[in-house]
Amino acid sequence: MEHVHLAAEDEDDLYSGYNDYNPTFDAEELDNDAGFQQAVRTSHGRRPPMTAKFPGTAVGGRALGTSFGSRVPLSSSMGRPMTGAVQDGAARPMTAVRAAGYSSAVARGSTFDPLGQSKGPAPPLEAKNEDTPEEKIKIMEKKVNDLIEESCLAHSRGDLQLALDKAKEAGRKERALVRQREQTGTADAINLDLSYSVLFNLANQYDNNGMYPEALNTYQVIVKNKMFTNAGRLKVNMANIYFKQKNYAKAIKFYRMALDQISNVHKEMRIKIMQNIGVAFIRMGQYSDAITSFEHIMSESPNLKTGFNLILCYYAIGDRERMKRSFQKLISVPLGIDEEDKYIPANDDPHTNMVIEAIKNDQLHQMERERKALAEKFIMTAAKLIAPVIESSFAVGFDWCVDMVKSSVYVELANDLELSKAITYLRQRDFNQAAETLKTFEKKDSRVKSAAATNLSFLYFLEKDHDQADHYANLAMNADHYNPAALVNKGNVIFVREDYVKAAEFYKEALRNDSSCTEGLYNLGLAYKRLGRLEDALDCFLKLHAILRNSSQVMYQIANLYEMLEDPHQATEWLMQLISITPTDPHILAKLGELYDNEGDKSQAFQYYSESYRYFPSNIEVIEWLAAYYIDTEFCEKAIKYFERATLIQPTQVKWHLMVASCYRRSGNYQKALETYKETHRRFPENVECLRFLVRLSTDMGLKDAQDYATKLKKVEKMKEIREQRVKSGRESSARTRREGSAGSDASYVDPLGPQLERPKTAAKKHTEEDEFADEEYMNDLLP
Repeated sequence: MEHVHLAAEDEDDLYSGYNDYNPTFDAEELDNDAGFQQAVRTSHGRRPPMTAKFPGTAVGGRALGTSFGSRVPLSSSMGRPMTGAVQDGAARPMTAVRAAGYSSAVARGSTFDPLGQSKGPAPPLEAKNEDTPEEKIKIMEKKVNDLIEESCLAHSRGDLQLALDKAKEAGRKERALVRQREQTGTADAINLDLSYSVLFNLANQYDNNGMYPEALNTYQVIVKNKMFTNAGRLKVNMANIYFKQKNYAKAIKFYRMALDQISNVHKEMRIKIMQNIGVAFIRMGQYSDAITSFEHIMSESPNLKTGFNLILCYYAIGDRERMKRSFQKLISVPLGIDEEDKYIPANDDPHTNMVIEAIKNDQLHQMERERKALAEKFIMTAAKLIAPVIESSFAVGFDWCVDMVKSSVYVELANDLELSKAITYLRQRDFNQAAETLKTFEKKDSRVKSAAATNLSFLYFLEKDHDQADHYANLAMNADHYNPAALVNKGNVIFVREDYVKAAEFYKEALRNDSSCTEGLYNLGLAYKRLGRLEDALDCFLKLHAILRNSSQVMYQIANLYEMLEDPHQATEWLMQLISITPTDPHILAKLGELYDNEGDKSQAFQYYSESYRYFPSNIEVIEWLAAYYIDTEFCEKAIKYFERATLIQPTQVKWHLMVASCYRRSGNYQKALETYKETHRRFPENVECLRFLVRLSTDMGLKDAQDYATKLKKVEKMKEIREQRVKSGRESSARTRREGSAGSDASYVDPLGPQLERPKTAAKKHTEEDEFADEEYMNDLLP
């Protein structure tokens, strides 16, 4: 008993319910159940005999019959009506099991297949009938959409004409589509979006191809169609076209019409339209109206471009105070970009460093850099513009701008403004103030110090103070050894000291640091040219020509090198290209004439020499060649004007006066020749040639002055002989003195310093500036 557990009174009986039973299964009471007995009498007698194959089931050859009539239904003991019973006078069919895959008429030996998988694959879909009007319309709509897409793709590739052709073809097919819908009576189902797309693309392509009237007409069709929603916004596009046509009044009108149809919800769009209105007013010279638009924008949604335009308007009307206020607004415009510090690795986490390396040069960071560069450009330009006018002097104005920038987020620009101040001094030829300003950067950070020292080196180089230029070039290189401008300055100083090999090394170093340093490449070519390495020099200038396609200096150097390499054909070709860029350069025209003359083509040489004389009638070499050309072709009277021009350029040269008289004599105008000889004799009384021609002409013409001129000729010749004897005797005495001095010296003496090196001489050339260095634009960049 101690192992017997008695249940508590409140616990559930574990065996409760086992004695309960359902009255439905009480077989003893079935005999007294009238409904059950009635059902047995009506259906049991017609059932087929039970078989062993289908024991106890009702799946015989026919369905189980249902009971109809006014019989009393058999109710179960659970209260649920039996299947097949009559309820409320209506016969209820027996429960169907056909949906589950069973059937009372199933044949013997059949398989169970509730999903009907034994019937085989489904029949193929019926093909669409493309002959129906609706299908034809759908096909046409697809073709129109394809043409619009092809037009847009052609425009993106830059093929504007093909884009326009595709847009026109789309317009034609769209109109045919509309007519077909009208014929089929489905005009109410016209695709308005497709029509809008076709017209809008066509107007855009007209605009891109410069066909402004056609574009305006197409936009007008869209705007006037009331079925197109929000079509009024396209008036902005129409205004843009009027702006391109410089019809600013009409552009402003359409901008305002578009502004009226755009709700205040689209704030950014309204700001852009008002900015366009302000720019149009600037083009019209109505600065007050432009200021109104820009001031509203700066109060609602300030941006850099509007702030800069506002400063320009105040500068145009000369309002100093508002210029200052607008500059302060400009430097306070938020950029909306993150700080650069986020791109610097803060720890040694490789995952973080990998992410930073990935986003360092992504499109977002590039956009941030571009936006920052644009902001700095606007601020620097505005400061340079207003600094000379907002105060009594530009120095005070620059100082005010520097103070304002230092108190803003653009602190880095303060040093650049100081450099701009120094460059402004240079442009004003105030070199002392420029040097003083640049010297203040010697104690600044390395970048600014290097830029200032570079400009100082360039400044002293222009003043030919090569020692100071060398000092500041070294200072700039020490501050930033990778500064290509500093290396070029250092190379220039060494170049003028004629150490071309070392200068070439500095130019090469500059190119290694910055392959786009055109100054270094140009000067390297000059150094190779001085060293006689003509092929290397030509290679440098050809590379430079690939960068600076329209540089006249580079083309001249290439032509000059081909001439030195004895390739006159290539030299002529390059000079012809140079003439296409600078057609009025008289020296290049004269050089072309010289090349053609050396090749024996006198007609081409005469053409270029004549063009050179037309642009520069003071080149004595060109004048002499043209006059000689006319004398050779026996047109002496035409050569007279060139020799007369030479007498004006070199009045102290007697040969030009004699040539004028000789031309008169050869052309048969003896009287004019005699007068010219007399005038020449009056100006040059001791000229023997002039007196000889006077004696000859006077004798031929039978004049009494012939004897007088003959007497003068004898006196001049005698004086000339005496003078020559004196010169000859003086030379002989000086030579005798030198021989006596050398004979008295010790012949065995040897100079302890050795033989003296002869200093090489440099042949003078016509284009000394081009051969020596590039000009100020090519030597160094003044900007840091």
